[in-house]
Amino acid sequence: MGVRYDLRSKEILRWVMDHPGRGAPYTVRSLAQQIGRHHSLIGHLLTGERRDCDDQDAHAIAEAVGVAVLVLFAPPASPNRNGTAIAA
Repeated sequence: MGVRYDLRSKEILRWVMDHPGRGAPYTVRSLAQQIGRHHSLIGHLLTGERRDCDDQDAHAIAEAVGVAVLVLFAPPASPNRNGTAIAA
């Protein structure tokens, strides 16, 4: 299992989907198709049903909409060797 990145704001994700750094605006389905994932991942991030995703998905989403990953996602503060965050 990879490192989990927390979505900073569903509103920011929606805004960058509507105003990507390059190309036409994304729908939930078109962004999911662009990153090769099921549309439920994007939909759940936008509704708040999910607050995180794995690091590969976070990077793919950021790349697709044309922003740095840290604009949209926060990596764990202190990952251990297994890729999971250490509880404080």
